Amino acid sequence: MEDQTIEQFIVRVQKGDSSYYVEVVQKYQQAIYRYCLRLLGNQQDAEDAAQDIFIKAFESIMQYKNTVSFSSWLYKIAYRHCLNLLRKRKYQLRLLLRLFTPEVKAESPEQTLDNRLFSPQLMYALTALSPEDRSMLILRIFEERTFEELGDIMGCKPEAAKKRVSRMKEKVRKKMAEWQEELKWDENNQTIHIKT
Repeated sequence: MEDQTIEQFIVRVQKGDSSYYVEVVQKYQQAIYRYCLRLLGNQQDAEDAAQDIFIKAFESIMQYKNTVSFSSWLYKIAYRHCLNLLRKRKYQLRLLLRLFTPEVKAESPEQTLDNRLFSPQLMYALTALSPEDRSMLILRIFEERTFEELGDIMGCKPEAAKKRVSRMKEKVRKKMAEWQEELKWDENNQTIHIKT
């Protein structure tokens, strides 16, 4: 579905025909869910967050102006919502704990791909970032948002977003290298030790 068609649906929703909002949700629900899952790290929390985000967007639809793309506006709502969840629940600590006690469930193909993208090394590196930086990196890398869109979502200039993403990538690379250095194979005990 074209962005222009979505904008037409939004105008109709703003004029009172809420039936078009179903089309909007269908267009973005998978992308918003994936964003939430990558940021929150838990399937149930991501599903709940995505639902809350679409409700918030619907309740605020009259505030949307066509000066930025609807997807950028929607991701801005998702960004703020997820950050609030992370702050309220002190989620970073729970993400670190989850690294060492993974949930055992049958995986869908999408979950298998996400697990590959979120190796323990990458999760370790991402948790070292602030929630804001982690969100920006996820939006750029996994959601393939442009620097202009990042600027709209994060409230900064595109050039600043580009520099920030570059710094974050370097920080993640260093943390992943640290992870490799900290793992040591103890052949006598056949266990992995992690320096703390």
